[in-house]
Amino acid sequence: MNQPPETPRAAADAADVADPEALARQVAALPHLPGVYRYFAADGTLLYVGKARDLKKRVSSYFQKDHGGSRIGHMVSRIARLDTTVTGSEAEALLLENNLIKTQDPRYNILFRDDKSYPYLKLTTGHAFPRMVYFRGAVDRRHSYFGPYPSAWAVKESIALLQKVFLLRTCEDTVFANRSRPCLLHQIHRCTAPCVGRISREAYAADVAAATRFLRGEHDGVLKDLELRMHDLAEHLRFEEAAVARNQITALSRVLHQQSMEVGRDQDADILAVVLQGGRACVNLAMVRGGRHLGDRAYFPSHVRWLDVAAPGEVGAASSEAPSPEDADDGSTEVSNNIAALRAVLDAFVAQHYLELPLPPVLVCNVPVDADLMATLQQHSGQRCQLVTAPRGTRRRWLDMAAQGAQLALARLLAEEGAQHHRTRALADALGLDTQDLDALRMECFDISHTAGEATQASCVVFQHHAMQSSQYRRYRIDGITPGDDYAAMRQVLTRRYAKLAEAAETQLAKLPDLVLIDGGRGQVSAAREVFEELGLDIARLVGVEKGEGRKVGLEELVFADGRPKVTLPPDSPALLLVAQVRDEAHRFAITGMRAQRARTRTGSSKLEDIAGIGPKRRARLLSRFGGVRGVATASIEDLMTVDGISRDLAQSIYAALR
Repeated sequence: MNQPPETPRAAADAADVADPEALARQVAALPHLPGVYRYFAADGTLLYVGKARDLKKRVSSYFQKDHGGSRIGHMVSRIARLDTTVTGSEAEALLLENNLIKTQDPRYNILFRDDKSYPYLKLTTGHAFPRMVYFRGAVDRRHSYFGPYPSAWAVKESIALLQKVFLLRTCEDTVFANRSRPCLLHQIHRCTAPCVGRISREAYAADVAAATRFLRGEHDGVLKDLELRMHDLAEHLRFEEAAVARNQITALSRVLHQQSMEVGRDQDADILAVVLQGGRACVNLAMVRGGRHLGDRAYFPSHVRWLDVAAPGEVGAASSEAPSPEDADDGSTEVSNNIAALRAVLDAFVAQHYLELPLPPVLVCNVPVDADLMATLQQHSGQRCQLVTAPRGTRRRWLDMAAQGAQLALARLLAEEGAQHHRTRALADALGLDTQDLDALRMECFDISHTAGEATQASCVVFQHHAMQSSQYRRYRIDGITPGDDYAAMRQVLTRRYAKLAEAAETQLAKLPDLVLIDGGRGQVSAAREVFEELGLDIARLVGVEKGEGRKVGLEELVFADGRPKVTLPPDSPALLLVAQVRDEAHRFAITGMRAQRARTRTGSSKLEDIAGIGPKRRARLLSRFGGVRGVATASIEDLMTVDGISRDLAQSIYAALR
């Protein structure tokens, strides 16, 4: 999450409480060993995490000269305390550093967030007739995996290609084991139907081997082997099988011809292009697997706005780090601000990305990557990686494509952020909110969802920094009310949400949102007002989003708890669009939670899971024996005891819990 830039005055104020002499003693006592260092502000805020081959040398470099009003200077002036952790090697330090950056979000570290794993193409080589499948998750050594791929589309496109050329199966093992006749894929020439014996095990294994070689980039070798196989079959008068090999050659040749501009001498390579603009950065990762360009994915780091004002040489090339005084310009180099900033962002990405994924044989980048970082990553992974920063030929085209993709993705992001900033300001103006710091404007929106009173859930979604903050969303299970009483549900969730915050408000231990949106009209707003008055909170924060005439989208009205008249915004109002966005997100989040809770209840898993002594196996036996939770609920204690593993005491507990 981006934070507003620190002002020199605020930095100086924080520095007043620091003890320079105590810091100097700490630095002097540091060992000449690899490890991780952490800088903290006077209020305990984590400012920065870094790694070092030599802790004493690295940390000392921050305090050996005056950095002025630079970014390093602002950071150093705020340091009140430092902690260090000694590690066995620089590779261990890199691992610890990145774990701390991702879990603690230091103010001055560049952070890349991505909660998505990369997909792979999996060949179930542990099976007699291996299957191709799209795969995410932990790998099984019995099978073969190819990738990672930049997107699900890239995997599925590769599977479709292999189906056309090598006719490998994609069906589930359970389907495969129970087929009595070929499926449609065999009829359209996408599978050789090994399920019903239309191909021998040896011939199918040859197709699997050829597909494996193709995925590894051995295109010419696969073609030559297919040609030899076709001629051999023809010489032995096995013309039907020779025709199949001929068709494979034709299909493979067509694929290679269509992708001739993308096929190069590299089998596997990653292409990285980084660009900066408007206080934001983008790293575009393009993947080449088996000699085929499979597409790209853009990443946008946080904590990079300071890069626009970095002085020459201030931004170093340490892993995932912003600046390093060791890399400061000594006058002998003319590295520009932009190149230094690009290197800092790219180093951060490489460090955080390739600690979790294997290094590719070739890494093509538009700016150099820190040599020590690459050596550490290779040591950690046990793989060699060739770094190319001045590519030619096909690699040059790949890099140009990646750079263009990064520029387009960043331009799109800036346009979207600009529109969202405009919406935030329009809403603040429409409601008379403080517009001094729109980045800090925080909205929380509540919605209630249930099915005829069943499985009532409340949702709370958060909007801040001009974006939805999904990590701060919360769901509340509503109990102890009359089913279907939305007003009681709203009172319960608001009380649970704000009771503790209200107690801490006077001591500034917690900050209430600037605006609390309620999905509903005057009834829901009145219920919310009662809660706020009981808690002593400002009711001016409460705004209801009431459906307009005919409950049509774009005709919503804003209802205020403090008695102000309704506000009807034009359908094309940016403020109304923002309100609708937040309200719709609250509704989506509530209804998905309600449906999940309802499904658990109807299958009986949630109620049975709450009973001590009922694990997955016993629960499965109960549901199977009585046909579902209703059957279990109506069963007598004696009936329950007939189930294997259910004693009289446990049967009595089940009987009591379900009534």
